[in-house]
Amino acid sequence: MSRVSQAQAEENRRRVVDTASRLFREHGTHVSVADLMKAAGLTHGAFYKQFASKEALVDEATAHAFAELARRYSTGLERHDGQRVAAQRALIDAYLSLEHRDAPADGCPVAALATDIAREGGGEGREARRVYAEGVADFAEFLARDDQDGLVRLCTLFGALVLSRATKGLPISGEILAAAHAAVTEED
Repeated sequence: MSRVSQAQAEENRRRVVDTASRLFREHGTHVSVADLMKAAGLTHGAFYKQFASKEALVDEATAHAFAELARRYSTGLERHDGQRVAAQRALIDAYLSLEHRDAPADGCPVAALATDIAREGGGEGREARRVYAEGVADFAEFLARDDQDGLVRLCTLFGALVLSRATKGLPISGEILAAAHAAVTEED
């Protein structure tokens, strides 16, 4: 048996975390380790060389998903030369789009992971719950404006996305996104 180099082991770990982040957002954290490793192109046994438990992977994949979200709004600020309102508007436009509704694997971890984080045991001590709460707070802070509370805006985005996904294929799905968009951008 050949041994995997340290660089390859690090790349494998990165690939598993990235794959888990996407699969957990699309299907929930109940995805089996075997299915996850298959999607990452690795063997089931390789999982235990990288992670102490599936819970540890959920923690890391949650942090990875929120880091991606933070990069998105940082990139938006850069694209809009630091103009916060323009960056917020671009993010809201993308967030409340049919494309985002239809692609949870690449989408917002706030909406995609909420139910799993709420259902998992461990309470406040769980790392994934802590990372989730910090990610929600950071996202709300990005969305805040002088005239609109960031938490209210985030709750509106989150609720609209979840309801739109639940009603996908029906006319009300798009109506939900449009109504939420109008509500959070009325002052723009």
